[in-house]
Amino acid sequence: MTDPIDGAALLDEVEAFHRRFNVFPTEAAFVAVTLWDAHAHLLDAFDSTPRLAFLSPEPGSGKSRALEVVETLVPRAMAAVDASAAALFRSVSGVDGGRPTILFDEIDTIFGPKAGENEQLRGFINAGHTRGREMYRCVGDGANQQVQGFPAYCAVAVAGLGSLPDTIMTRSVIIRMRRRARNEKVEAFRTRIHVREGNQLRDQLAKWAETVQGQVTDVFPEMPEGVADRPADVWEPLIAIADAAGGAWPRRAREACLTLVKASQANDKGSLGIRLLTDLRDHVMIGIDRLPTVAILDRLNALDDAPWADLNGKPLDSRRLSRMLSEYVTADGDPVASRNIKTGGSVLKGYYATDLHDAWQRYCPPPPESPLLPLPATESAA
Repeated sequence: MTDPIDGAALLDEVEAFHRRFNVFPTEAAFVAVTLWDAHAHLLDAFDSTPRLAFLSPEPGSGKSRALEVVETLVPRAMAAVDASAAALFRSVSGVDGGRPTILFDEIDTIFGPKAGENEQLRGFINAGHTRGREMYRCVGDGANQQVQGFPAYCAVAVAGLGSLPDTIMTRSVIIRMRRRARNEKVEAFRTRIHVREGNQLRDQLAKWAETVQGQVTDVFPEMPEGVADRPADVWEPLIAIADAAGGAWPRRAREACLTLVKASQANDKGSLGIRLLTDLRDHVMIGIDRLPTVAILDRLNALDDAPWADLNGKPLDSRRLSRMLSEYVTADGDPVASRNIKTGGSVLKGYYATDLHDAWQRYCPPPPESPLLPLPATESAA
């Protein structure tokens, strides 16, 4: 009878393996990536699988190397930088003997400005984070086609430049990579030697996963205070694995969770609509109960750290402003729309703060200085 595997010690070894070849931006990143490696061996214990995303603004930041090291540690790794959607559907269906762990390098070619026609791949990555989710496609020849469901649930790690769509970002553990400083040294990754070493750890992770499968299945671990909703969905599998491993990992996992969730929230400007609402509240209409459209556009387009002056080569105009704000409603349930504002003896179209308050409270993060919004002055025009 073999001795039981010490889960904490095994995760320590996996983390140490990463540290030999990767320079991550924070200690929290090493914890998160190590737990993600382990979770890939336990997918069927959870309702969802978080994506792992190595992102950076510039090349040469260690993203591909991080993905290479992950590849040695996860089950049935499948590098999919140039894989077709059809190949992925069939691979995840188990046609080739088992569900793979999908590794996408250069993910900006799928989602970025050079993406082109990759709708099926984008749909696959979007769908596959939830257990039981299928992608439906027509298969067959000519008129003899039938609708067939392809399982899409699998672990996915990506690396690329820039950002990702909100649908992926909010379901991901984000590791924001950066170029190594001169004093940051790593060991050269030698494929013929180190892939074998990583695979030995992979096999140990697989054996340990078998022993804790029942312990982590359908378990909802205690989350750090303030982590709820989508961030909790992302981190529950990782924290459940840390709890099963024991040692310092439960504490380190929760500390890493808080660190990376806060970092993602700080970097997350939300959708473009939420960014518009927030900028209107915090920079444009602060302390003002109404403002003409022309003044709103001048102020938005003058903001330095904002996208409004260059939306696909054009500044925000009144037509797009109207269209974006009409997606939200007032407290009475009416779409937000411009109204008449009397100013200087004339009447201009503009927007009232009172019409935006409900959307501000529902969609925007708390104001930077005070959680209370100023009450608008009494309206005098409609």
